[in-house]
Amino acid sequence: MDAGYGLPRQVTILGATGSIGQSTLDVIARHPERFSVYAVTAHRSVDELAAICRRCHPRYAVIADETLVPRLVELLGPGHSTQVLGGNQNLCEVAAAPEADTVMAAIVGAAGLVPTLAAVRAGKRVLLANKEALVMSGALFMDAVVESGAELLPIDSEHNAIFQCLPVGQSRDLQGAGVRRILLTASGGPFRLSSAEMLQKVTPDQACAHPNWSMGRKISVDSATLMNKGLELIEACWLFNTEPSRVEVHVHPESIIHSMVEYLDGSVIAQLGSPDMRTPIANGLAWPERIDSGVESLDLFALGSFHFEKPDRKRFPCLDLAAEAFKAGGTGPVVLNAANEVAVEAFLAGNLSFTGIASVIETVLSSAPVSPATTLEEILAADHAARAEAQVQLRRFQ
Repeated sequence: MDAGYGLPRQVTILGATGSIGQSTLDVIARHPERFSVYAVTAHRSVDELAAICRRCHPRYAVIADETLVPRLVELLGPGHSTQVLGGNQNLCEVAAAPEADTVMAAIVGAAGLVPTLAAVRAGKRVLLANKEALVMSGALFMDAVVESGAELLPIDSEHNAIFQCLPVGQSRDLQGAGVRRILLTASGGPFRLSSAEMLQKVTPDQACAHPNWSMGRKISVDSATLMNKGLELIEACWLFNTEPSRVEVHVHPESIIHSMVEYLDGSVIAQLGSPDMRTPIANGLAWPERIDSGVESLDLFALGSFHFEKPDRKRFPCLDLAAEAFKAGGTGPVVLNAANEVAVEAFLAGNLSFTGIASVIETVLSSAPVSPATTLEEILAADHAARAEAQVQLRRFQ
């Protein structure tokens, strides 16, 4: 909807039960005249999905695990207006449905690639919160954006900050915009000051206790290992058409400056805000307008000061592993992401040490061949092979 006229934007939320999905629903609920929920999806969180349907009355609800369709139907009861669907094919169909103009891509990990790409190919306004989709498919993804005329808006707080700091219409032309470099901030995670010895004893609950952000367990572990920042480095390169050498990671423990852009004249423009994902979500939903997100005003007097540090790449090698995977090109980032997902899952299950995550990733990267990533089939095949190799390598570090 533009400037308050016309019908509300119809929004599909892929991954509605996660933290991003819930924050999106919160922002939408504050503006019922501007936005309406068209479809919601989840992988297996059937109770949470049913609660969303009862509250928002979307036209469709898709549970990826088809075995849970009867349970969702039962929870909603007879006469409910929401049509229940199951399976990945239906996930893609609601992502591309012509009735919806906006898609929040918030499915965690590689599982979000295919439905997010379906939304892009259908020419939607895609609010990208699933960085792994872009990390895996890179050129294929961005080519699809151009070919379909899709509107791609970054939702990760860092990339949304960079987007806001760039001139309108020049996010893919940094040279033309006079940009010298991108300053990508990182909180440093919960173990920023931990010794290498302490890192070996980290538990899953400790790794998931982020000091600033409320996030799901997988992304919390990624933040703790700095792999999240590595994935964001790759994402930034694709989104803003640049190279890792022009993206510098700055550890900023307060998580108030979400990222910065330095220009050729020496000016540095930063985007600040409380660590609340509703800010970038509201920015993406209403862009180029501004709307209330529900986030309180930033109290700079209470904060007092900001701090910056260089990331410790020796204690947190995932950052360099990500840069190496991007430099390798082709399926390199696919292998990186697959190995990381397998390793993080093993860590959360208690079958791998915290420091073992990087070890598994490094081993898989060195053993898995890099091949072209020009088609979706090639990307999915590389993902499958890398996961199998990661399972083999896990035994070495258990």
